Amino acid sequence: MWARPGIGAVATQSLSERSYGPLGLDLLAAGKTPEQALAGLVAADPDSEVRQVAILAADGAAAAHTGASCIPDAGHQTGEGYSVQGNIMRSPSVWPAMAEAFEAAPGTLARRLLAALDAAEAAGGDWRGMQAAGLLVVPAEGKPWETVVELYVDDHPKPLDELRRLLALHEGYQAMDEAEDRAAVAREAGMEELDVRFAEILDAAHADDVARARELLAPLLSEEPRWASYVRVLGERGYLPHADELVE
Repeated sequence: MWARPGIGAVATQSLSERSYGPLGLDLLAAGKTPEQALAGLVAADPDSEVRQVAILAADGAAAAHTGASCIPDAGHQTGEGYSVQGNIMRSPSVWPAMAEAFEAAPGTLARRLLAALDAAEAAGGDWRGMQAAGLLVVPAEGKPWETVVELYVDDHPKPLDELRRLLALHEGYQAMDEAEDRAAVAREAGMEELDVRFAEILDAAHADDVARARELLAPLLSEEPRWASYVRVLGERGYLPHADELVE
């Protein structure tokens, strides 16, 4: 998977050719439509019959290619703002199920993508079973390296379950930045107890309850004195009020 803010995204699979990703994005950036970019890449590829590629532009236009020699079941479907594709599938109903789920799913783009992956598995998925999964979302505008969500699960017996857990953590960390009750957000996201404990310290410090924050921090300092340096740095960066008072 490749994606660039303000430009688009490229997915290449089957016997994939990695150059389709950066070259496809460069062609989009140069003003080509997904159809034009894909046509040029496929025409220049002597092994295009074993490739499966989708290109999506930032304006929602999409184009996809499934070579005639891709391992069946293989196919794709495009719609406004998306492309779904699969090969080595148990059934040709997989990619239509993905499209239906994506169109119907509520929530963020990451959640809608995850819904499409769930639908693919429910419709049969890969006939070899499950092993890996990933999510990549970039902002509508930004630097080439900026991402909204970038999560990957490799060599896992239940990759979609693990991807869902990681997405919940990712969303939880983001929500904590703006929440007044950070500890509640941390618990709801299923974060580790250490994260919950530190969220409680943040809540107390931001509420100007220095005594409570020091009480909560004391066990951490006892377990590992280097927490003091961590707290001071957070204070210097403006993330943790009363930092010096907490470790004095």
